[in-house]
Amino acid sequence: MALIDKIFGKKKTLSELDRQALRKEEILLTKQRDKLFKRIEGFAADKQKVFQQGATQKSPELRKALAQQFELKTQEQLMAARELNLRSKELMTVSRLRMVKENSERGRSLGRLNLTDKDVARISTWIEDDAVSQDMYQDRLNEILDLGAQADKDALAGAGLSGAGQEVMNLWNQMDRGAIKEDEAFEEADRAVRRKQASADGAV
Repeated sequence: MALIDKIFGKKKTLSELDRQALRKEEILLTKQRDKLFKRIEGFAADKQKVFQQGATQKSPELRKALAQQFELKTQEQLMAARELNLRSKELMTVSRLRMVKENSERGRSLGRLNLTDKDVARISTWIEDDAVSQDMYQDRLNEILDLGAQADKDALAGAGLSGAGQEVMNLWNQMDRGAIKEDEAFEEADRAVRRKQASADGAV
């Protein structure tokens, strides 16, 4: 069953949804996503080991077998990555819906409560489409839920990537290019998250 159908059933308004049910689904999806993280990390480690074995072998037969194993591990890794993209978009969907629901219960007009059949169909299509990245999906989902211009950054921080989180992503990219060392990048990332937390605590 598609996630969006599981959430809504025959209901088409967020006002009819159970906030606790959304939270339960959010926790379940988080666990599934974390398992996929570990699987992908495992495939990467296995591929590295296979590649190193092939480098030390001189037998063409053994190298051929190892090359086939490396290819299989890569295919499995790609399949897991596609599933991770799907689960991440599902998690983002549930987080956004819960956020809008909670804000409506508090009397805040953040996002719209009514979704048309066309809206639901579009969301389902985007979730299933591998060509739609998480960033693309986030923009489209925010547009449907009217969370673009009117959504404040603090309200979205729990459902998407905060400024500090984006800074961590940028540091990883710098490490990939060799522009910064791991220890230095870690310290900078830690400072960024601490600044974000200190700012949030000060605003309370």
